[in-house]
Order: sequence, then C-alpha cells, then structure tokens
Amino acid sequence: MQFACDDSGMDTDSSPSPAATDTLPLFPLGTVVFPGSLLPLQIFELRYLSMVGECERQGTDFGVVTLTRGAEVHQPGGPAEQFEPVGTRMRLEKVQRPRPGLLHIACRALDTFEIVQSTQRSDGLWQAQVRRLPPEPALPVPEHLHYLSGQMAQVLAQLQDDTLDPQPWPRPWPLDDCAWLSQRWSELLPWPTPMKYRLLALRDPLMRLELVGDSVLPQSPAA
Repeated sequence: MQFACDDSGMDTDSSPSPAATDTLPLFPLGTVVFPGSLLPLQIFELRYLSMVGECERQGTDFGVVTLTRGAEVHQPGGPAEQFEPVGTRMRLEKVQRPRPGLLHIACRALDTFEIVQSTQRSDGLWQAQVRRLPPEPALPVPEHLHYLSGQMAQVLAQLQDDTLDPQPWPRPWPLDDCAWLSQRWSELLPWPTPMKYRLLALRDPLMRLELVGDSVLPQSPAA
C-alpha cells in the first residue's frame, strides 16, 4: 500500500498552542493521508531530495497536502500545482538510499493543519505558514457502531506483517476511539480522493464514524 489551555498565567506546557503557526515544507500528492497512517514514498525529484535532507539534518517535519490541480511529479509546461488547505504533518521514520538521487522513505502522519499562506521556492518546493488544528476529542465508539471495531480488528490482523519496520499500524490498536477508528476506515476504504479529503477536514470523529457506518454494514453471521 503506497499507498490545552491554562488561563492561570503560568506557562505549564511548552508544546505549541493549536492556534500557533508553524512553517512547513509541503509535499503535494494525489492522495489523502490520515493521522496515524504510515506513508511510504519514493523520492527522486531534487526539490524533495533537498526537503528530506533538511528534515533529517534539522529533525523537522513536512506536510502532505492533497492536489486539486497539477501532477505529483513536475512536468515542464504542465499546469501549476494547486492543493487543498487542510493537510497532514509528517515525520520521517525511515530513510533508505538505494542509489544516488533516489530515496525510499517511510513517514508517519502525526496531526492536521490548515494553510495560512503558501509560497514556492525557486527550486519548486512549496513552503507554507500553517496553523495546527486542535486534536480531535476522545470519544468512545457508540454501541451501535461496535461492529466497526470488530471488523477493523479482523482487517488489520489480516494486513499486519510483523516483519515490517516500521509497522503500518503499531499495536495496541485503540479500537474503541472514534477518531482513530474512523481514520483507519477512511484510510483503507476505496473511496474517491475528494470524499476522503472531506472526511479528513471533518473535525467531528463521531460524525466521520457514522458516515463510515453508512457504507460498512455488519457482517452476516456464518450459516
């Protein structure tokens, strides 16, 4: 598959506020990446070779955004790249160099952001000022959707390969968490990219899971 706010006046948490802005290099792709997903990529364009090198040296992240116009690989004379405003922050987990000018990387999707402003460098790499979106609330899976947890456990057990490093879906699997469960279904179901993007941008994990439940029916008991 290639697939908290304290108003006491004391600073008790050094992590950035959800409203804070960051600068991220962007990797526009013709796909949607949900938090928690592992994304393997083959890198050969100079702008992205440079981006990965900078992220390695500085210990920084990059963002994946969904293309709405243009191609993943730059083509002279092709249409300019355009992309959706909500993307996913990615962290490198593994980098391999099979030969000069080619990288195989595996990166983990951490959280989501919204682009405030974007610019393109002279080498073609997009950079953006982004605002991290707040974490989705922790909500238990309601009883009428428990079957989605059971079926997802079966799906992941079939797909899991313990020899892989890194693991696509590290255990333990939080199958009773609406956000995680709805993101895994949205990642794995063969839905069109525009629909997947709408589910990524949706900030209500229970509503996302309800939408999944509209498409995934309970399995019939064996005869």
